[in-house]
Amino acid sequence: MRGDLLGRWERVRALATARPMLLDLGIALLVQGAMTMPFLVPRAPGLPPATWGAYGLSTLTVVPLVWRRRAPLTVLLAVLAANALYRFTLDGPGQPLPYTGLVAVYTIAALSPAAERLVTGLVLLVAVPAGVWLNTRSARELTFSCFVFAAAYVFGRLTDARQRAQRVEAERAAARERARIAREMHDILSHAVSLMIVQAEAGPVAVRAAPERAEAAFDAISATGRDAMAQLRRMLGVLRDQDAAGGSPRAPQPGLADLPDLLDRVRESGPVVRYRVTGAGRPVPEDVGATVYRVVQEALTNTVRHANARGVSVRLNFTGQALEVAVSDDGRGPGPRPGTGHGLAGIRERAAAHGGTAVTGAGPGGRGFEVRVRIPVPAAAEAAR
Repeated sequence: MRGDLLGRWERVRALATARPMLLDLGIALLVQGAMTMPFLVPRAPGLPPATWGAYGLSTLTVVPLVWRRRAPLTVLLAVLAANALYRFTLDGPGQPLPYTGLVAVYTIAALSPAAERLVTGLVLLVAVPAGVWLNTRSARELTFSCFVFAAAYVFGRLTDARQRAQRVEAERAAARERARIAREMHDILSHAVSLMIVQAEAGPVAVRAAPERAEAAFDAISATGRDAMAQLRRMLGVLRDQDAAGGSPRAPQPGLADLPDLLDRVRESGPVVRYRVTGAGRPVPEDVGATVYRVVQEALTNTVRHANARGVSVRLNFTGQALEVAVSDDGRGPGPRPGTGHGLAGIRERAAAHGGTAVTGAGPGGRGFEVRVRIPVPAAAEAAR
């Protein structure tokens, strides 16, 4: 039941966001319903009857609310003028609350710039005491009127602050998404291009020495390029809506199950790749699997491009509360490696996004280079719960 109500409320909010004019019309109808109540309640003996003319003039005070977003200050002035006309020309039923004025003041506080809000304050300083003097000349009514108009203004300012905060958060989320996409593109393209360059450079040598190996190198270049294109299409699918005319569905991001294929492509470029998984292996969340894949991919890319290594080792170790990833090679040590700054920074950012850590430095025994990443992963029982 509660879920149905929340679903309906979300649909109403979505419709109001897409069609603000419908929302304003609904608010005007709601206010009109409140304005109608005094005309339906029986009048006390001795009071003038509630006439159709008075009802029509009370409706005239509500009509401007339909345009409250387009010209809030103009709507407030029109409402005040219509109320003054009602007060001076007809002795109709009084309203318990100045509904139309409160809605107009709330709208100005929520949507209008500071200059219009200042003008509104000056207008209310004159209009509210004048209305009370014409009505009851009561200090109690003056205090109550000032309170309700101040509350409407405060609620409007709070709405504006909340909307500003939502816009800032949306901009930050968009910036984070752009950074994520940039990292994904860097990892995919740098890995694919590095492997293709290494294989292409080895091609002429293989043609002269072992033609059969040259054919395998060209096949590997083609496979690497196709895989990079497939990953780019998969990643960029999040930037556009699903094609309703029969487009292919979005494929999931690569994960732990895709690591063997990644290692096979690296083996084709020359180095011997060893892969080992230790500990009590268990399923990991999709985003963690994608992060591990990209970390290994970037570490192998740096090895192929800069380490001049003959062998590389990839190890996954499942501990009680974490997944440890280590990629080490037997090539150049942790000295300057041109072009690896952004890649290593991306590895640290990916690990930090999951509350993990990333360390780079010399490999086991001070030989080669190693990337070590630790990402918290709950145990199987906790993950199931």
